[in-house]
Amino acid sequence: MTMRWLALILAILIGPATILPAAETPAATAILLKPAAVFDGIDGQVHRGWQVLVEGDRIAAVGPNLSAPAGAQVIDLPGDTLMPGMIEGHGHLFLHPYNETPWDDQVLHEALALRTARAVASALATLMAGFTSERDLGTEGAGYADVGLRDAIAKGIVPGPRLQVATRAIVALGAYGPKGFEPGVEIPQGAEEVSGVDSIVAAVRRQIAAGADWIKLYADYRWRPGEDSRATLSLEEMKAAVAAAHDAGRPVAVHAATAEGMRRAIAAGVDTIEHGYGGTPEIFASMVAKGIALCPTLAASDATSRYRGWDGSEPAPAPVALNRSSFKLALKAGVRMCMGGDVGVFAHGTNALEMELMAAAGMTPAQVLIAATWGNARWFGLDKKLGAVKPGLLADLVAVPGDPTADITAVRRVAMIMKGGAVVR
Repeated sequence: MTMRWLALILAILIGPATILPAAETPAATAILLKPAAVFDGIDGQVHRGWQVLVEGDRIAAVGPNLSAPAGAQVIDLPGDTLMPGMIEGHGHLFLHPYNETPWDDQVLHEALALRTARAVASALATLMAGFTSERDLGTEGAGYADVGLRDAIAKGIVPGPRLQVATRAIVALGAYGPKGFEPGVEIPQGAEEVSGVDSIVAAVRRQIAAGADWIKLYADYRWRPGEDSRATLSLEEMKAAVAAAHDAGRPVAVHAATAEGMRRAIAAGVDTIEHGYGGTPEIFASMVAKGIALCPTLAASDATSRYRGWDGSEPAPAPVALNRSSFKLALKAGVRMCMGGDVGVFAHGTNALEMELMAAAGMTPAQVLIAATWGNARWFGLDKKLGAVKPGLLADLVAVPGDPTADITAVRRVAMIMKGGAVVR
């Protein structure tokens, strides 16, 4: 925690007239990081003896036997592997675990100020877990508050990961929730409802105008509680939404859990598909052909099944088994793999759960690490700025004990975090 954060907290607790904001300690002009090894996020290898020189907010040099310029700070990280700051690919900072408060109650009964305050705390927990960036895919009833949080982090007002946000998300009229109330009574919804091509295009443009970096669509959902998911948005609606988003330079993520929802999303030319439980070999081959990435969210089905009483023993419940099966089919097909756990369904700061489950379901630890760094950076259009230990990129770096390519659980034990050249832990 920097002196500025400490001063802010003290000012809130004691009063601004008593404690004046303190200036941050001037950062060294350069920092030489000396770990046991470097995992650059690109080639999948652990490079022993490599070091990293940081100048300002950027990586200046990477390799063995680097020289520290005059006045540089040297940080020894014996026994640690230095790697890129991790990128959470599918989060909801305005949600918290459903075993604490059900989703309906969060949307209907938690005040926006409460949800925003909790999101600020969740952003800090995410950063302290070594995730220096996050794609947040919908506020679930909290309006455009993610735009304010993104900007507050970028301005240094509160600590957290670099955010890409999707604001309200877009659903077919009548297909989302909360539900179960007198017909005709207007109930707050967890996303923006649309019906028809003109309606969905207007919603896309409205959300972009409000600050959305991504457009999130729901290709399918349950029309009533207890029913199976069905395709909701038509192909024409999805094509129009994708065209409007792409015209504005915004990529499109699509919740798709059914085969038909995935087919429509692929035909519409979306950028990522979330969940993908209904995928078949043919569907995943189509994703490969179009370069569409998959965020499998294995941790979401794992968490919700545990909330219903599963103790983790085998055989796994049907939702977990289906998720694992579709993930393995996608891997076999060579689908671009995003690392994103749907965190918010489970606790922020435990994002590494998704990485562990991906490794358990068939990816090598090195493949998982790439997915969580350079892979996500590429799929999210961030690879010109971050995602790798590479000269010229932002110095978003974490150190973990031992060799994470041999033991993926090492990413739960982060020893150092640097964001933009500043050590935050």
